[in-house]
Amino acid sequence: MGKIAMDLDFAMKKDPAARSKAEVFFTYGGFKALFRYRISHWFYTHNMKTIATLISAGSRRKYGVDIHPAAQIAGGVFIDHAVGVVIGETTVIGTNVLLYQGVTLGGTGKEEGKRHPTIEDNVMISAGAKVLGNITIGHDTKIGAGSVVLKDIPPHCTVVGVPGKIVKMDSARIEDVDQQLPDPVLEEFARINKRLDAIEKQLGIHACKYSIVMDNEQAQEEDKK
Repeated sequence: MGKIAMDLDFAMKKDPAARSKAEVFFTYGGFKALFRYRISHWFYTHNMKTIATLISAGSRRKYGVDIHPAAQIAGGVFIDHAVGVVIGETTVIGTNVLLYQGVTLGGTGKEEGKRHPTIEDNVMISAGAKVLGNITIGHDTKIGAGSVVLKDIPPHCTVVGVPGKIVKMDSARIEDVDQQLPDPVLEEFARINKRLDAIEKQLGIHACKYSIVMDNEQAQEEDKK
């Protein structure tokens, strides 16, 4: 079975509102964007990248879905409602993957080469979720709406939050949500504090602060006397 036929079958399976394959084919923006991606991907892999890029740009304007022609997407993928979906250049998506509106499969801006996610089979990524960087989302995993995932996720997990945390694994609820997943805000504060410490040491500010505090304490003691 071809990839387009697989996409149609999966759309019918996942969308209870779909009444026929013809309806999906002609009216579903997510399917049509994916259909155009498959055409642009063919041109891209046959070294006709300008044509591929033009097809991709037209699809983005018409359907609000930005799929890079170089992305690798297996058959049996459904983008429900579609608007605002972004799929980066080195993204790899497996079979039976369901994406909702506003999903971003993007990079962090700090990597070269493979810099976008790998999404394994049977994954659902809910509305507004962001999966960023060269990470792998294990098969049969669910990503909650609005989550930001920055680290590899094992198979059979449910992930929610910012940053994304595993709350269920293999149908068992995870009580300890402190899983050492990165917190970008805390990491940035730590970096700033480390830099300030280095600057203060170079300028001798620590010693000055200490002497000022000691002088104040001594003055207070003399006033008491």
